Amino acid sequence: MKKFLIVVLVILVIAVAIVVIAGMNGGISTSKAFSFNVTTGDKIKVSLNTSDGYDIDYNIPFNISKDGENLSQGTFITMYGYNEYVNLAASDSSIKVLDSGSRSDVEYTFYTVYNSNEKCNEYNYIIKVKDSNTGLLIGNIVSESSAKDIFDNLTFTKE
Repeated sequence: MKKFLIVVLVILVIAVAIVVIAGMNGGISTSKAFSFNVTTGDKIKVSLNTSDGYDIDYNIPFNISKDGENLSQGTFITMYGYNEYVNLAASDSSIKVLDSGSRSDVEYTFYTVYNSNEKCNEYNYIIKVKDSNTGLLIGNIVSESSAKDIFDNLTFTKE
């Protein structure tokens, strides 16, 4: 009986240590991922870090939400479509490019669109998945920071 109590105590101490360490490192990370067979012939895996309460569905277009509120919507495009959107973002006076660049999984252009009242009404990402023939459009009508945070929590992989 004494050995059993010692084993239980050791397990309890280890469990508490894991919880404390996880809390010190920002908590336990969770994610949700779906693989999509897209019209380009590619199979693209879209992963979303859900630790902050985000959720993604398996529709095309896919929706990203938080606390039941739809924040962003994404859809797949061809490389022709990707190039057209990038060129439009660079040349249309109602569009302001906020950021562009690359990271390990994608090349991207982040832009905002202004309506006729010069009021911003959407924040969009044009994305090219590396090593693929597939791009994505991800739109957000909430805010610039909402769009950025969602993009920062997404990863894309050609499978």
